[in-house]
Amino acid sequence: MRVALNAVTEVGTRAGKILLAEKVLDALGLYGNESAGRGADRKVMVIRDVAGFDLLVSDDTAITSALAGIAAEDGLAFVTTDDVIDEDVTDRFVAAGTTLLIGANVATGLAPALASHESTRVDTVLRTTVAWTVPGTPRRRGVVVPFPEPIGPRWAASRRRQHRAAHRRHEVPIRGDWAGATVIVDGIDRGREVERVIGVADHTEHLAALCLAAAVIAVAEGSYGPGLHRPADQPGDYLSAALRVGLGVATYSE
Repeated sequence: MRVALNAVTEVGTRAGKILLAEKVLDALGLYGNESAGRGADRKVMVIRDVAGFDLLVSDDTAITSALAGIAAEDGLAFVTTDDVIDEDVTDRFVAAGTTLLIGANVATGLAPALASHESTRVDTVLRTTVAWTVPGTPRRRGVVVPFPEPIGPRWAASRRRQHRAAHRRHEVPIRGDWAGATVIVDGIDRGREVERVIGVADHTEHLAALCLAAAVIAVAEGSYGPGLHRPADQPGDYLSAALRVGLGVATYSE
């Protein structure tokens, strides 16, 4: 696997370091930011173009579609933390037979993947609650969402239109260096009502880097076909890759 990395934040830089520990990585080309490879090993090189690489990965959400266009033109798969991309660019990946994976982050990648995977653990899903943290002032009322420690239970906004909804989504503002995601699945399993809770909590930048690195690995291993995808399209493969690179998961059921 030869990966071209366009890293403009600490998230991308950390994702690159995580990928360096993967035995399947043959080369990591630093594209557009030479400083992202300071102190790196012999697999790292500075590149001016992406020709000869298998996959381009980026955390630069300001030029997502432009980078995706470069990848499509050179026949590379493309992975991004961004969850929005121009429609005309996605068509080029279908035509080229290459993979475009967007939303490799906590909110639109990891959290929905956890929900999709956990929903398969019960016979009938009655309701799912998906929550993730965002930087901000903590709320003092709403609905309580349980996150693993050190985040712990937090208040999320209580939206009236979500009260009776089968699928609920919550942004949970918190302060500090930690981030997390929690999924609650209420359902029927073997004739009994059950509630399954699964959650993750980690340093904000490290958790985001794990989400990005896991997406790269899953794409490199062929988990996603040509065209546009999100991590939750293949939740098992994506979460397996995330666990492999160090994601810690807490579960609870009753």
